[in-house]
Amino acid sequence: MNLEFTGEMWFWKGPAPWHFVTVPEDECGELAAASALVTYGWGMVPVRAQIGGTGWQTSLFPKDGRYIVPVRASVRKAEGLEVGDVVTVRLAVDV
Repeated sequence: MNLEFTGEMWFWKGPAPWHFVTVPEDECGELAAASALVTYGWGMVPVRAQIGGTGWQTSLFPKDGRYIVPVRASVRKAEGLEVGDVVTVRLAVDV
């Protein structure tokens, strides 16, 4: 399954601060249907993600009935991204 969407990058200040992009509701429905086949616990969904020319392996986190994509520092640096930037994210889920 391949998905593409745009979203705003936001920052979570928790005990382990991180940057995320929230997956839109429509795409979350597709991911939820596939998650039972690929999740490895707690609803985490392993994916290959890409923003611009930078790709990486990660896992989507379930949050408030949706999924969020963690965006690594190396990706943000390579693509010149900051909090509030609207980005196009491509996800590949191997189901």
